[in-house]
Amino acid sequence: MANQQIRSILIAGGGTAGWMAANLLATRLRRLPIEITLVESPEIGTVGVGEATVPAIRDYFKAIGVTEAEVMQASQGTVKLGIEFRDWRAPGTSFFHPFGRYGVDAFSVPFHQYWLKRRMAGDETPLAEYCLPTQAAMRNLMLLPPDQPVNDLGVFDWAIHFDAGLFARFLAQRARDTLGVRHVQGTISAASRDGESGRIASVTLSDGRSLEADLFVDCSGFRSLMLGQTLEVPYEDWTHLLPCDRAVAMPCAHGDELTPYTRSTAREAGWQWRIPLQHRVGNGYVYSSRHISDDEAAATLIASLEGEALAEPNMLRFRTGHRTKVWEKNCVALGLAAGFLEPLESTSIVLIQSGIERLLAHFPDRDFDPSLADEFNRITALEYARIRDFLLLHYWGGQRGEALWQECRALDLPETLAQRIRAYKGAGKLPRFEWDSFQPPSWLSMFAGFEIIPARYDPLADQFTTEELGGTFAQMRAAIARAVSLAGSHEQFIAETCAVPAAQHSAPQPA
Repeated sequence: MANQQIRSILIAGGGTAGWMAANLLATRLRRLPIEITLVESPEIGTVGVGEATVPAIRDYFKAIGVTEAEVMQASQGTVKLGIEFRDWRAPGTSFFHPFGRYGVDAFSVPFHQYWLKRRMAGDETPLAEYCLPTQAAMRNLMLLPPDQPVNDLGVFDWAIHFDAGLFARFLAQRARDTLGVRHVQGTISAASRDGESGRIASVTLSDGRSLEADLFVDCSGFRSLMLGQTLEVPYEDWTHLLPCDRAVAMPCAHGDELTPYTRSTAREAGWQWRIPLQHRVGNGYVYSSRHISDDEAAATLIASLEGEALAEPNMLRFRTGHRTKVWEKNCVALGLAAGFLEPLESTSIVLIQSGIERLLAHFPDRDFDPSLADEFNRITALEYARIRDFLLLHYWGGQRGEALWQECRALDLPETLAQRIRAYKGAGKLPRFEWDSFQPPSWLSMFAGFEIIPARYDPLADQFTTEELGGTFAQMRAAIARAVSLAGSHEQFIAETCAVPAAQHSAPQPA
């Protein structure tokens, strides 16, 4: 067994995926005699649109031994308490997807069932009034979750926005200088396979150098150089379900408040993101090329910028979906090399993170037992499908009148999503499926935001009268108001914990 231990890992590609992999692998495997090499081409840029995260990113920081403040200062980061959705249900409407819970459950009955009971009795108080991070975010305030919350009202989390290029640069320096990762600059021109096993044996750089390894991690972006091209693993295309296939991205100067949340605004042929950083605002229009031209999309984005444009429009093309196998033989893909789900809920980085964690949980030796890859691929496919369903709900739930939105409402939904919708519309149930990335409060925020109201509430909610609930609900709103009154501004939080000196507020360079 010992002589079959993995001796070397080669990571093909830098950027967020490559350097995240290098840091976590080097940290977790530091007691083993495994050499980790990352090959990065100075000629190939990164997509650089993954600037928003979900709270799991803070688990990654902890795992590699850095703090939120360190990362935010190095990457011009800001706070993210959730996402505001503007104009999704219809023009002029908005709702918020928070990283937190709603209300307080009682007698094993979820809070929203009591809220439904009150609503059906005529109480029109929005569900958002019972969520602390939503109320803080909408006032541009920031407060940290308590270590020991008194009740469910204090149960929430937070994530960050960061400049993806600066984040990768921060990780690269740490991997090289602290963790001993070998950094090779060069462009991989080809990968060769072992004639007997079919595994990848080595990669050849454009200058003729050849690099061998036992385990290869493909972080080569959309090219999927090793998994897609060399090992010929096919791609499962979900464009028929998620029709947006292009994006135009463009940073601008600040012209609005430094909000502690991402903003997603529905447009005629897709949606637009706004991600506030310390030094700039990230903007992008994700759209369907069947419903709007590239020029029209770029013009729409430019016309909506809140400040001076800081770069030319960056045009991106993609296919939503994933490789049918993300681990094949001795190659595991991460990031865009594995698949792509549009950045509507900021899942690109968490998919990288979960992929690395999953590799470590199924870490092979040089025999590469197929059962490890099989389970890895089974879980990965489930994770992608669960996120796909959540994203698809955003499009299906919208009531806009343009062609794209009408087509999405008429889609033949995957049965897994259709089942969730039936469960909620029938009696307000929020089922949990294996490897759900988004938990019931997230699904609830979407259903409530789109004003999808169940036909009935849980009969166990009748343990309280509507009058009793009215008093309890008022107390909850008052408790949230007290907590919000103690919160400081988002800008104050940044200034006190992780502000970047003004001299460093310069345009980012690729990592």
